[in-house]
Formats: sequence, C-alpha cells, structure tokens
Amino acid sequence: MDPTLAGTPDAADLLRMEAISRRQGGAVEAAQLIGSWRLQRTWPRGSQRPADLASGLLRAFGARLVIEAPGPGEELAIRNSVQLGGVELTFAGQARLEGKRPLLLFRFERLRLALGPWRALDRALPQQLPFDQQRASGLPFFALIGGGVNQGWLAARGRGGGLALWTLDPADDRAHASA
Repeated sequence: MDPTLAGTPDAADLLRMEAISRRQGGAVEAAQLIGSWRLQRTWPRGSQRPADLASGLLRAFGARLVIEAPGPGEELAIRNSVQLGGVELTFAGQARLEGKRPLLLFRFERLRLALGPWRALDRALPQQLPFDQQRASGLPFFALIGGGVNQGWLAARGRGGGLALWTLDPADDRAHASA
C-alpha cells in the first residue's frame, strides 16, 4: 500500500460516509479545510475501482488544492494547481461552504502560468456577477464527504460525479495554525 494513503478510507468507506452525510449532514467546517491538499486518488462516477492511471498522472503533476481563510467575514481563497518541473499552472479564486452536507462552492477568477520564478501568464477570468451574488446552481462544487486537517485527509465528490481523496501536506503550517 502507498504510505501516503495509510489511515485514509477506501472507496467502500467513503461511500458509507457519503450516504450518512447526505442523510444527516456533514461535520466538515471551514476551519477544517484550511491547508494544502495533495490529490492522491480519484474514482470515476459510479465506480469503487480507483482511476489508477489518472490518479497517478495527477500525483506526478503535483495536483494540489490549497484553501485559505483571508480574514473574518471574507470568502475562502482557493487554488488548484499542477506542476511539472519548473512549470506550474494555477487557477485561483474564491470559495464558500453552503448547506448542511456541506458543498464547497467555488469560482476560479485568475489563471496563472509560472516558469520557475517568472510569471509567464497572469490573467483575470471573466465573471458575470460578484461571487457572493452567484447562485449555487451555476457554480462548480465539491460535496464534502469527510476528513479535515485533524484527520489528515479530505474526500469530496465533484459536480461531475467523480470522487476525490486528498491528503494534507504535512509541511503546510496553515493547517496546523487553524486547527
């Protein structure tokens, strides 16, 4: 077994947790999301068999989800990135928790491409409305299933139906400061 996955739930466990979360609501709160999360495994919609090739490629590209809390009363900041050598592609924006399950709704507002320390591209992505005025039905989301900084893992189902499992980057001090 991959040592980075030790102590993380398998697909069957995640599906049980997801059923409970749908019925009773979830216990994941914003403070439990703060940190840098490394994507470890994905499962396609309707499958308990992991997408090993896709998961392996995303791990090789350093797929990472970073969630930060800029300040009281502000939306969460979210970044999704992949990196290959000195080339890093990052989507950055805002996120918020909504509902009892809860859903982590997000919107990417910037696209960045870095070549080492040089930013080759830093573009605003067009937006129709301010984030706090956008309806949930028009936003991408992660339906949170379980985990958080105290567990060291985070699981969620995306709008497209796929399931994802991230592990907390142990070198990330943001998570330990907010827990």
